[in-house]
Amino acid sequence: MNSTVILENKTSMSTLVSDLKQLTKVGLSLSVVFSSVAGYLLAIDVVNFTTLILLALGGFFMVGASNAFNQIIEKDTDALMQRTKNRPLPTGRMSVNFAMFVAILFTILGLSILYSINPKTALFGAISIFLYTCAYTPLKAVTPLTVFVGAIPGAIPFMLGWVAATDNFGIEAGFLFMIQFFWQFPHFWAIGWLQFEEYKKAGFNMLPMNTKDKGAVKQIIFYTIIMILVSIAPVLMVSGEFYIYPLTAVIIALLGLVMLYYAIILHKSEQNIDARKLMLSSVLYITVVQVVYVVDKFLH
Repeated sequence: MNSTVILENKTSMSTLVSDLKQLTKVGLSLSVVFSSVAGYLLAIDVVNFTTLILLALGGFFMVGASNAFNQIIEKDTDALMQRTKNRPLPTGRMSVNFAMFVAILFTILGLSILYSINPKTALFGAISIFLYTCAYTPLKAVTPLTVFVGAIPGAIPFMLGWVAATDNFGIEAGFLFMIQFFWQFPHFWAIGWLQFEEYKKAGFNMLPMNTKDKGAVKQIIFYTIIMILVSIAPVLMVSGEFYIYPLTAVIIALLGLVMLYYAIILHKSEQNIDARKLMLSSVLYITVVQVVYVVDKFLH
């Protein structure tokens, strides 16, 4: 009897932990923390580990809160899509009230921690949660411009690290913002292409003009080129304290050309398999580029 109860408790506990991970999208949250830490390292000469840990924790809670609010709002549409129907809210494994409690708790924790670094960092964190929850999420069912709106909170983490380190939003933070901002168009439109039929079921507009055609891929190609140009622009010393060596610019350009190659292939084929390659190459791009920037910085 006792062993059965213990086993059931263990099972329900592991289910709860797994559901919390899904609700707050732990994987995505960690990638955002990675961006913030990269932005921080680009701004400093000496690492303050207290600030770094606070930034990582605050960033993690901030994104977790955004994702939880998002899933509360999209509970019914999540139930319609293969990819999301097993999330804790549509299946009823978790109540909306409990999810709301988690979302609010994470918001308070995230913003308090970021505020302890400096008020500007908390302000950008708050803007990020607000735009993701109150603009990007509801607009998905209204207009393809939702990706443009969503790219703003999505681009904040990289520059958040710079602001946390310097207490200043200047040209450098602006450049870090723009790099991640323009990157999101090819990235999310590749996902929008892959999930087009699923999104349609839920009534979401996740491709430009909401059409899965060559026109959408032309936009992907355009934004990929802009992204490459913005990413290598610091070599021209136009971005204040944030600049890179010519060799670094070449490496970044080559990485960008891999994405561009897959975008052009997708334009020819219009096949999901090529959209997947583009999506995976975009994840590789943003991760490696941030590492390359940091390595370059410590070679100066």
